[in-house]
Amino acid sequence: MTEQVDVAVVGAGVAGLAAGVESLGRGLTVRVLEAAGRSGGVVGTVAKDGYRFEEGPNAFLVKAPARAFLERAGLLDRVVAAGNEASSRFLFLDGELQAVPSSLASAVRSPLLTTSGKLRVLREAFVTGGDPTDESVAEFVTRRLGPEALARLVAPFLVGVYAGDERKLGAEAVFPALVEWERARGSIVRGALAGMFRRGAPRGLRGSHSAPGGLGGLVAALTDRLADRIQTGARVASLGRDEAGWRIEAGGAETVRARAVVMAAPAWAAADLMRPLDSEAAELLEKIEYGPMVSVALAVDPAALRHAPRGFGFLVPREAGLDLLGGLFMSRVFPDRAPPGRELVMAMIGGARWPDAVTAPDDDILRRVGQGLERTLGHREEPTPLGIQRWLRGVPQPGRDHPRRVRRLRERAAALGPLVLAGGYLDGIGLGDALASGAVAAGELADALEAAPS
Repeated sequence: MTEQVDVAVVGAGVAGLAAGVESLGRGLTVRVLEAAGRSGGVVGTVAKDGYRFEEGPNAFLVKAPARAFLERAGLLDRVVAAGNEASSRFLFLDGELQAVPSSLASAVRSPLLTTSGKLRVLREAFVTGGDPTDESVAEFVTRRLGPEALARLVAPFLVGVYAGDERKLGAEAVFPALVEWERARGSIVRGALAGMFRRGAPRGLRGSHSAPGGLGGLVAALTDRLADRIQTGARVASLGRDEAGWRIEAGGAETVRARAVVMAAPAWAAADLMRPLDSEAAELLEKIEYGPMVSVALAVDPAALRHAPRGFGFLVPREAGLDLLGGLFMSRVFPDRAPPGRELVMAMIGGARWPDAVTAPDDDILRRVGQGLERTLGHREEPTPLGIQRWLRGVPQPGRDHPRRVRRLRERAAALGPLVLAGGYLDGIGLGDALASGAVAAGELADALEAAPS
């Protein structure tokens, strides 16, 4: 059986779903092919014993490109803002949970930095500009803000986002706006101030967001938009191109002919499909690293804690000597996440700190999580697990050369014909970044197809 479409989308994670929905919105015929038995990729919501928890991302930022896509798709009403407590976040430093400053005034009073550390940060506007090309996050932040700001503010933040090592993550990929501010204005502070007074730029939504019933609800809404145009359990076996366009073999005897392709599979899967077409592109994709991650959903009795859950959650710096990366208090910020009188805590473990966590037995994971919760929250009981989710390739780890790698990848893909890459490994690892990536990829192909001679 052969199907002819305008656009074939390989992969039905959020990037692939967004690409499919955007293509439909542009009046194109589309087929989305997904190897797994469901759409959504790492995104999934589980309901169990009165709790509702995420298997992958717990929330996302709705930046301007993602907001624009959701508005076009008529899905902005499927986004739910986190409650007021979400603005309060904590770090486990010096043996206790300390509030992360939310304003300049609170930063001046905060014990997170010493007086000398605060003065070093305040001197940033007067630090001579350098060249952030090929710098790690550690090198960039130390040069601009000082070593104390790196160790006590930035590195813990990266634990929660990347579960990675600030000495290996690339500054240009992780903090593109800060790098651009330095290049354009000679200073992070001066660049930020200039941006505050820039009018007319598209804006996203403030704060963190989810969807009714969890992020799985957003995946379901995207999937519903595609209806029978999405096919799960359809692993793409080969991707080729001839004078008639693209030929995709998937799901046994299934063949899809397409004028254009959105490659929305994870980097390692895309590498396998791209290898027969372009060995350099395949090699570039293979070298994109992912960090392992384990997410543990816990049912918690607040009476068993010496420190009551407050705010969005807390992060644990490497220097604390714990395997636990942090904990998120999801029942504090989103509705219907735990029964009355109980709390849902999402514990994160693994990453660069304990990469073998993904293959560790459940009891070892729970023991280390329990030790971390006892130190940070004063948890006096064994945690009650609701679910343990292991991601061998959980979070992309963009290195020093990531922007140049991505530029070269896009050049090689464009040379093959109407083929565009999409996914969270390219320009940002967040769910919102992946949505925008898929929508932008589909928009580029729609413009190219419209301009092509019929």
